[in-house]
Amino acid sequence: MRSKYFAVVIGVCAFSMITFGFSADSFAKKRVIFGGGPAGGTFQVVANAIQVYKPVKAIEGFSVKAQTSAGSVENLRKINAGRQQMGVVYSGHVWHGRNAQMKNDPKKYEDVLAVAWLYGAPAQLVVRADSGIKSVKDLVGKKVGVGNAGSGAFANCELFFSHMGVWDKIERNAMGYNDAASAFGNNQLDAFWLFTAFPSGAVIMAAQTNDIGLVNLDADAEASGFYKKYPYFGKLAVPAGTYKGVDYESPSFQDSTLWVANSKTPADVVYKLLSIIYTDEGLKHMVEQKKTFKHMSLKTGATNIVTPFHPGAEKFWKEKGMLK
Repeated sequence: MRSKYFAVVIGVCAFSMITFGFSADSFAKKRVIFGGGPAGGTFQVVANAIQVYKPVKAIEGFSVKAQTSAGSVENLRKINAGRQQMGVVYSGHVWHGRNAQMKNDPKKYEDVLAVAWLYGAPAQLVVRADSGIKSVKDLVGKKVGVGNAGSGAFANCELFFSHMGVWDKIERNAMGYNDAASAFGNNQLDAFWLFTAFPSGAVIMAAQTNDIGLVNLDADAEASGFYKKYPYFGKLAVPAGTYKGVDYESPSFQDSTLWVANSKTPADVVYKLLSIIYTDEGLKHMVEQKKTFKHMSLKTGATNIVTPFHPGAEKFWKEKGMLK
């Protein structure tokens, strides 16, 4: 009786697989889960943009499914575990994860590999033009806006200022960018820090009420060995004329946002998606979704990356002459 029961079950399962044309395993291989971020955030815009792009939807071998998440750290963990095949993660989190340096997390995340650089946002330190502040070290004893507590801006400010030896020597004011610009305009702050794309509305606001300047943060980073200690940061300058009265280029550094993939994601899947997105039409589509993506290009796609590349990405970027 028992053997007949199992025979029936096996028969039904076999019939189902024939009828629907795939097993659970083959279905999993056909769907590429792309981790984004909270609804409305830029990470999720990346995932959605790739999912809805018509040439991507037309791929016969697999489909892309955008998945919301808490953001960079959740994506890092899910991609490493194979619960997402691709996603968006900050370069710093990828680097710290590979080196078992995540805060309160000793695990090594070695199955997360780079696909492409997407966009970056530079650190910006706003001061009054006549303040005499030319370096972060000149902030000692000053009132400084350091970003919202718990934000990426705050974390990077703490990291850099601690590295420079001034974090405990300034009067820190944790607040958002617009509040900081307002406080700066009312002479309640001597300087304020941002970690965001330019032009920033908050800096534009500050420039309307004060003659402002931007500190050369790249010079501080170079002289102090910051890049050697934290190699995931890349150089990026705020162009001259970006803000009223700042008629000089302001060199700085950025943490990059990366497109990454699990090491077991098939190389042909990664290669195919890069081949579709990194075309004139594909890049135009990305910019149409959000202007933040205007710096995505073949020239920038393999830059500012210290994480090993996924084999499919390595093949693509080598063919484009961007990797040796």
